Amino acid sequence: MQLANARAVITGGVSGLGFATARHLVAHGGKVALFDVNEEKGAAAVAELGAGNACFFQTDVSDEAAVAANVAAAKDCLGGLNVAVNCAGILGAGRVLGKTGPMPLAQFRTTVMVNLVGSFNVAKACADVMQYNDADADSERGVIVNTASVAAYEGQIGQAAYSASKGGVVGMTLPMARELARFGIRVMTIAPGVFWTPMVDGMPDAVRVSLEATIPFPARLGRPEEYADLVGYILGNGYLNGETIRLDGATQLAPK
Repeated sequence: MQLANARAVITGGVSGLGFATARHLVAHGGKVALFDVNEEKGAAAVAELGAGNACFFQTDVSDEAAVAANVAAAKDCLGGLNVAVNCAGILGAGRVLGKTGPMPLAQFRTTVMVNLVGSFNVAKACADVMQYNDADADSERGVIVNTASVAAYEGQIGQAAYSASKGGVVGMTLPMARELARFGIRVMTIAPGVFWTPMVDGMPDAVRVSLEATIPFPARLGRPEEYADLVGYILGNGYLNGETIRLDGATQLAPK
C-alpha cells in the first residue's frame, strides 16, 4: 500500500503513538480519522494536521455500537477506509494482592476492555468495511495494526492486568490474520518497549534514567516517531502478515 493512499482510523489518535502515526501518514499524503475520548485534544490535533487531512470522533473503543457508527462516519469523512491502527490503551497498574487488599475485579476488567476488547472491537468494525474495498494488484483490501507491549512477554510485578490484556492482543494476531486473508486484509501487531508517551510523562528524572539504563541499545526511551515509522513500513510491505514485531531496543523487562 502506498502511504498516500492510506485512509486510516487511528485509536488513541490525539497523543502519543497514535498522533505520531497520524502525523506520519498525513506527511506522506494519507488521511486519518482520530478516535479518542479527549475532545479538546482532538480539536487541536485536527487543527495541526489540517481539516482536509483529518477528522476526529470522540470514541470509547469498548462501545460496540459507537465504534461501528464512528467507523462508518470515518469512511465518509476520509472518502474510504483501508487502514486501522489501534493505539488506545491504559496501564491498569496494580498488584493482585495490594496493600489495601486484592485488586478490584473492575480494575482488571476495565484494563482488558480497553486494551484487548477495544482493539478487537475496532479491528472487526474496520474489517467489516474493508472487505468491500476494491483489491489492489496484490489482492489487498486493507491493513490492521494493533499495539501490544513487551509486557505481553515479560510483565512486571503490578502488571498482571496490563500484561494479560496485551498478551491477548498478541494471541489474536495470527488467527485474525488467517481468517481475514480471504478478504485481502492483513493483520499485524507492534509490541513497543518503554516509549516516551503521555503514559510516562511526568515521571521523575531518576525513574527515567533508571529505565533507560535497562535498555541495551540505544539506551533511551523509544520515540513515538519510531513507532509511526514502523507502521508506515508495515503498510508498505505487503508480505508482512500475522506477526508481532517487538520495537524495544533489545530490552527485556525485569521483574520490577
